[in-house]
Amino acid sequence: MFTDKRIQHVVIIILSVALSLTFLLGFSNAGESPASLTPQAVADHKDILPSSITVAEAVKKRDQGVFILDVRQVPEWEEYHIPGSTLIPLNELAGRQNEVPKEREVVVVCRSGQRSAKGRDILMEAGFKKVINMQGGLLQWRADGYPTVSGQ
Repeated sequence: MFTDKRIQHVVIIILSVALSLTFLLGFSNAGESPASLTPQAVADHKDILPSSITVAEAVKKRDQGVFILDVRQVPEWEEYHIPGSTLIPLNELAGRQNEVPKEREVVVVCRSGQRSAKGRDILMEAGFKKVINMQGGLLQWRADGYPTVSGQ
């Protein structure tokens, strides 16, 4: 039937598949796939920061002074935004990345967490190493009862 070597091989295969799925699911939770990043980008960033954090974690980071980057459009920003955050619409981010401090940790936010994941990717591809997406966006921020301000 099964020899000890066969059992060892089966266990190794199962562990390999499990590790591969864990790696892939870690990226899919962040709204990206491993194919969207170069192997060097993955190697450069995988141990630095998580790709996404919860609203509660973002609040703690905001209180510690991280740079909050809002990538929504101006009308959305004027309706409400996180106090102290900076607006650079996603479609302008690649051309305005010099306005984002490379030496500070950056939490990227949007309405629901989709555009901010793209914004995080844009900054990472530009060489930023301390960039995180806020899951759930400002919809979740407000649902959790955290303060926002309106106007400019």
